Amino acid sequence: MSYFPFFVDLSDKEGLIVGGGAVALRKIEKLLPYGPKLTVAALEFGEEIRGTEGIRLLESAFMPVMLDGKYFVIAATDDRELNHRIADLCRERGILVNVVDDRDECGFLFPSLVKKGKLSVGISTEGASPSAAVRIREGFERSIPENFGRILEFLEEKRPVVKAKIGKEEKRSRFFAALFDQCVKMGRGLTDEEFWSLLREDGGENGAESQGAVYLVGAGCGQADLITVRGLRLLRACEVLVYDDLIAEELLREVPKRAQRIYVGKRYGKHSMSQEEICGILIDKAREGKMVVRLKGGDPFVFGRGGEEIRVLEKEGIRCHMVPGITSAIGIPGMAGIPVTYRGVSQSVHIVTAHTADTEDGFLADLDKIAGLQGTLVFLMGLNQLEKLAQRLVRAGRDEKTPAAVISGGNAPCPAFVRGTLGTIAEETKKKQVKAPAVIVVGEVVGLAHGKAPG
Repeated sequence: MSYFPFFVDLSDKEGLIVGGGAVALRKIEKLLPYGPKLTVAALEFGEEIRGTEGIRLLESAFMPVMLDGKYFVIAATDDRELNHRIADLCRERGILVNVVDDRDECGFLFPSLVKKGKLSVGISTEGASPSAAVRIREGFERSIPENFGRILEFLEEKRPVVKAKIGKEEKRSRFFAALFDQCVKMGRGLTDEEFWSLLREDGGENGAESQGAVYLVGAGCGQADLITVRGLRLLRACEVLVYDDLIAEELLREVPKRAQRIYVGKRYGKHSMSQEEICGILIDKAREGKMVVRLKGGDPFVFGRGGEEIRVLEKEGIRCHMVPGITSAIGIPGMAGIPVTYRGVSQSVHIVTAHTADTEDGFLADLDKIAGLQGTLVFLMGLNQLEKLAQRLVRAGRDEKTPAAVISGGNAPCPAFVRGTLGTIAEETKKKQVKAPAVIVVGEVVGLAHGKAPG
């Protein structure tokens, strides 16, 4: 069987529940908020059913005449044969029937239900695992504000105002999404001042075409669930996604199906398009009035060129916002058990690029000074120059016995963890055939690692 989740108006509809125990009570409690006229028939009733208002009690054994005029029926007795008989009679008369704990006899199933004001969410596994449906329901309930019903009342109240102010359907839908997001973020409906301010900013209240916006979002450094709550919310609402390499596939599945996806990934020696072209796309899409998410691995402002993109967008008058992410410089070592700071071992951390076009050898001009700093050194984009980097640090005064590690993890295609010293790390990494991208860590904290490649 396959069950379609209809939402049915039960107001003043006649319903019959046969049974007077705890199971019948649970069905009554689910149904009453939807306004049916419920008759409950049984030889005996539990005290809670007797104390329930808004239902009609019949102290009687089941009789077929009870089905007359009924819109739906629930067989909730502990007599299996009686339940089957009720189901057969209902099918003969074309009445919707639910038989408790007997899916094959049911014409409809009860979902695991969430109801908050005018929000009704029914979750069903078609009887395969009711407990799984309950767990999903509980997770969903935790994800929405306690006063969600009041938020819906606010949105319903403002709907005619928005429709009158914003003529174009696409533009109006985008504003409703922004309004909803803001209410959820604040956990309440907006004040009049907040509402009109948002309408002027995002809705073009004065009739002018509203410009879109660009959100630079850090995806984190690996699994999909490392993205921030705000980042995920924006991803689920975007109209255009401009994304980099090594983004978790699970995150891409969160993007609305209607959204345009543009891949602009860069890897060592391989660029799908230039930085100027990427900025051009962001500007063009924002000027089309789109909500654009620029999704970058790690954190956009840590060697992600997010600062450059923000400056270009601001210069062009495009609204832009930054949502931080977990940078690989801290997250990848952390998942391998390396804390980049540790009391009594390292009181500072220095994040350095090992790949720059500003010098002949690709290293920073002041790398020798950096080598002399106390604390932990973390190098990004340096795997292809690892041997030269280690030698340069030693020449600058770092002891060749200084612990060092190379970690490839997160969404890297070949996770790996190599530990050694500045004198041995390049050779050990070659033996393990580690592939980019990888993070290089130099300092005493490497000795604290548990030695597992982060996945």
